[in-house]
Amino acid sequence: MNIKEAAAASGLPSKTIRYYEEIGLVAPARAANGYRAFSTRDAHVLSFLGRARSLGFSIEECRTLLSLYDDRGRASADVKRVAHAHLADIDRKIDELRAMRETLQQLVDRCHGDDRPDCPILEGLAGQSPGSGDSSSG
Repeated sequence: MNIKEAAAASGLPSKTIRYYEEIGLVAPARAANGYRAFSTRDAHVLSFLGRARSLGFSIEECRTLLSLYDDRGRASADVKRVAHAHLADIDRKIDELRAMRETLQQLVDRCHGDDRPDCPILEGLAGQSPGSGDSSSG
């Protein structure tokens, strides 16, 4: 199948498929005319990559997962270790986002949102404590 057909079969854009080829995640055959010739297995690998990326796995994690997928002698514990590490990373990011949200919510709550020039949001972003603006903030 050509790249357009592989894109339809995998649900990935052609540009993404070309990138995955460039970094060695897929290696389609080349027809005599130089065009890519994707196999059914290539389309399956592309679908696998699409699902893994949609779960937030990095390119390197995808490379590891593909290697494990191809290794029939693998231990499922190896796969679980990769997934568990990724899950821990997601939890860390969620904690960071919650902290960011809390900080921003506090700044928004302190802002009157009126016609006055003083703004606790801008002061907070500038690293100033609310109400300590410089002399030009009037």
